Parts: sequence; C-alpha cells; structure tokens
Amino acid sequence: MDKIKIAIVDDHKLVSKALENMISFNSNFEVINTSFNGEEFLQYLRSSDELPDVALMDVNMPIKNGIETTCILSEEFPHLKVIALAMEDNENTIIKMLRAGAKGYLLKDMSPETLFSAINIVHEKGIFYTDIVSETLLKIRIEDKELTDLLQDVKDKELEFIKLACSEMTYKEIADQMCVSPRTIDGYRDSVFVKLHVKSRVGIVLYAIKHNLL
Repeated sequence: MDKIKIAIVDDHKLVSKALENMISFNSNFEVINTSFNGEEFLQYLRSSDELPDVALMDVNMPIKNGIETTCILSEEFPHLKVIALAMEDNENTIIKMLRAGAKGYLLKDMSPETLFSAINIVHEKGIFYTDIVSETLLKIRIEDKELTDLLQDVKDKELEFIKLACSEMTYKEIADQMCVSPRTIDGYRDSVFVKLHVKSRVGIVLYAIKHNLL
C-alpha cells in the first residue's frame, strides 16, 4: 500500500519537528515537505512534481496564515486535504477554517492516535471532526427527501439567519443586518438548533457546508 504523503506547514520549527517525529513512528505515512508559512508552501506546490495528500496546516502564521493559504489551496489544489492545527478551540477560527476548506481541525496537544486517525479518515473519507467541531453533526445522515422536508420546516427568516451565522458577524451585527432585536435573533438561533439537531454556531456552519446551504 502506498504511503500517505504528508506536508507540515507551521512557523514554529520545534512544533514542525515534533510533528515530523510523531509521524515517523507510523509506517503508513511519509512527510515529504515542511514549510514555515503559507506562501512558502504554495511556492513548493507550484514547483514540485511530488504533491502531498494531506497538509497539517497551522492557523496562525506570518506572511500568509492558514486561513488564507487554505482558501488558495481549495482553488488551486482541491484534491489536497487540509487538517487545521491550532492552540485553542476558538469558535470564530474554526468557522473561518471550515469555510476556507479545511477537512479537519485539531488542537496541537492532540495524542498521536488522534493525529493518525485524523490523517487516515481525511485521506480515505474526506472529513474528520472531533467534538471540538460538533461530533453530533457527523451522526446526522439525512436523505434528500428528509433534507427537503426539514428545510421546509425552516422559515425564510431562519434560513437568512443560518447564512449570516456562517459569516464573521456577531449575533448583534446579525440582528442589525436583519433589522430585528437581539432577542429575536436568540429565538432564531434556538429554533435553528432544534430543527437542525445541532448545539452550537459551529454546528450550524458544518450543517450549512454539508448540505450546500451557503
């Protein structure tokens, strides 16, 4: 079986080295590139004959950060799977990375087993989310007809709220945009949580991405 080719994109050399050492213990993986910012990684991809299957992408980097880089990768190298790496589970950061095209999101203190599992699942199935990004969502399996029925139950204003909730706007800014009170937005949010079977704003974003609502 061919090894899964890995690229590490992280401006912290110690972190990069630690990840490379961790990955070296798994005979199914091979690190073929280490870059220290997004621009360096893009230059590598544009000039190399050997492309990675999976990129471990730091979110916060100088010159070109993980969000910017992932957006470009989604356009230029759509078959390359990105797993975001971050120091904390910041909801806004998760949303931005998911919208940019990341297929997974891990904290840097994850265990080797979690990392290996994420790489394998992303490579084979295309998506890996821990409970950081609403594990509950992955259990939802809705057929086309069921999805249609569900969306019929979502009111136009709630659908507008879903789309705005997938942006970087705060709930107060969404209220201003929709010309309603913050309390009304709270009502839309709670109703959407129930109807979509999610428990957080991240869950709304994942659902919207999964079912092409954006």
